[in-house]
Amino acid sequence: MDLSVIATAFILVLPVELPDKTLFASLVLATRFPHWPVFLGVGAAFGLQVAIAVTAGSLLSLLPEALVSSVVALLFLVGAVILWRSASSGPEDEELAETPEHPSFLKAAAISFGVLFAAEWGDLSQLATAGLAARYDEPLSVFVGAWAALLVVSGLAVFLGKKLADRLPITLIRRVAAGLFLLFAVFAIVETVRALT
Repeated sequence: MDLSVIATAFILVLPVELPDKTLFASLVLATRFPHWPVFLGVGAAFGLQVAIAVTAGSLLSLLPEALVSSVVALLFLVGAVILWRSASSGPEDEELAETPEHPSFLKAAAISFGVLFAAEWGDLSQLATAGLAARYDEPLSVFVGAWAALLVVSGLAVFLGKKLADRLPITLIRRVAAGLFLLFAVFAIVETVRALT
């Protein structure tokens, strides 16, 4: 494992997810169910999502270098634009279906898994993870860094809840994340130019 790749994945994914629906969906789940089954269900959903993204990015890396770096640049540019444009919008809310008042540990974890797995499909963090897996030849390091960032976000939501949501400077976090995405896009563009020359 490469600690610099783990840190890169963590630093890129964390600010993308802080003001995202992940935080608020986890928060809503934690108000309906005990904290530990929510955290375990959400963590398992994130683990599977990150594994899928890393696999997709690793498969992408089998293509010619110039094509890979072009696709990675495009992924990060699109992410930067989406984050910048959504900077001043409010947090996304997740609606939950009718749920039992006192479900078992396993049922609460399964509901949490299902809600987050469905909500995160094709999310910016998944695109960023795939892009990092394509850029670096370190799938395990990318997995560890991205999953750790997602676990931190869900842990903050589940265990600190509403206090955290009310204090997050969402606009600033999204703009910083957009800047990070843009920086990674520039690096990928430079790699594309080098591969073509």
